[in-house]
Amino acid sequence: MTSDTSTAGILRRPYLLATVGACALVFLSAFESLAVTTIMPLVSRDLDGASLYALAFAGPLATGVMGMVAAGNWSDRRGPAAPLYSSVALFVAGLLIAGTAGTMEMLVLGRLVQGLGGGAMTVALYVLVARVYPPVLHPKIFAAFAASWVVPSLVGPFAAGVVAQLSSWHWVFLGVVGLVVPALLMVVPAVRGMNSEPAAEPVPWAFGRMGWAALAAVAVLGLNLSAEVPGFGGVIAVVALVIALVAVRPLVPRGTLTARRGLPSVILVRGLASAAFFGAEVYLPYLLTERYAFTPTFAGLTLTGAALAWAGASAIQGRLGARLADDLAVKIGAALVLVAVISTLVTAAFSLPAAVAIAGWILAGGGMGLMYPRLSVMTLALSTEENQGFNSAAMSISDSLGGALSLAATGLVFAAFTTTNSFAGVFALTAIIAVVGVVIAPRVAARAARTGKGRAAGTGMGEPGMGEPGGGTGAPDTQPELTHHS
Repeated sequence: MTSDTSTAGILRRPYLLATVGACALVFLSAFESLAVTTIMPLVSRDLDGASLYALAFAGPLATGVMGMVAAGNWSDRRGPAAPLYSSVALFVAGLLIAGTAGTMEMLVLGRLVQGLGGGAMTVALYVLVARVYPPVLHPKIFAAFAASWVVPSLVGPFAAGVVAQLSSWHWVFLGVVGLVVPALLMVVPAVRGMNSEPAAEPVPWAFGRMGWAALAAVAVLGLNLSAEVPGFGGVIAVVALVIALVAVRPLVPRGTLTARRGLPSVILVRGLASAAFFGAEVYLPYLLTERYAFTPTFAGLTLTGAALAWAGASAIQGRLGARLADDLAVKIGAALVLVAVISTLVTAAFSLPAAVAIAGWILAGGGMGLMYPRLSVMTLALSTEENQGFNSAAMSISDSLGGALSLAATGLVFAAFTTTNSFAGVFALTAIIAVVGVVIAPRVAARAARTGKGRAAGTGMGEPGMGEPGGGTGAPDTQPELTHHS
């Protein structure tokens, strides 16, 4: 791109097609993530797959970490073109496998492939932004990415429920396929026009990081499947958890697992927040459909309420800026998530009206909206130019693996109970994780005093997995975001 285009807007030439295409890919990835949460109780019932329910969520998060690390390293070596095309191909292949699945095992396989492609795709898109758009336009394109996550969070769960009721849950997967390819084609001209000069010193393949990421993913899958091994399930679960924790150590700042004050605790709280929130959220529609006879459409509206609260809290903390200290926002957010998870726990344990859990979950969305942007701001503020990529990747990895490990553990708890206490057991575990998050939240402030000055507060929603793990060319995790999901 020539320098005279730096004053153009992201919706003007030469960036229009790239902006629309990239935002469409982000939108579709977000929609799929949220839609699956709504329809999975119906899918599980249809395919008799209750034992693999948690794996259908934890698996894509785990393989997504592999995709993030591999795509980041590949992009640093050769640019984002090949990683982007390959990741979209994997994402589409996963959708096709899941959409045509006749068994829960095939659906989970499709979700694993979809997660691998989705994790790599988000990284490739961030590297694309760094290569195509001038720095002055980065805040605008990242804001557009944030909006692309907000809209699916508002309409995705409801739309997925309608499609599943009026047609079939298969079309929630298959319907996205026809939209992904046109979105990618709009990005192709920008990819071809990138500066593709090779680096003076080629970046080596980070086989070590990729190996650790793969080991962590395998450990998460093993933890999910340990309940299927009679007699040795408990041993396998413990070994898998230990392996996962050992594998994640080289992928995050030193001291993260011991909650060292400052950046390590910022990264750890991010993972704990993801674990508590998403570990409980995927079972909330399940609870409402199984216990309270909600249709998938109206169960999905519960997630929409939380998404609205997430967006509203993100906007509020952004307007407050430095008037709301980063560490205080994190502590308030962690407390709100804990209150919300407890509300779902007491609802499930004592058969309270569904409105109690629904109202509580709106608080959870508000807590995440306060926390996630400020954790992103603190991560960047506590990073140097040399380690922004690593730290941003560490935040995304903590986000994804925190959710994946929580879902694996809740899956074991859910399967262990054969009575109506299964939901209460799940929410009790996520409540314990939320308590740990509240305890550790004050430790983020030790070396974060400078984050309140000279740096605008984040305004976004928090999208799990949108950091650039390659450590160099990609833009860091510059929320707003939703996560993943999310």
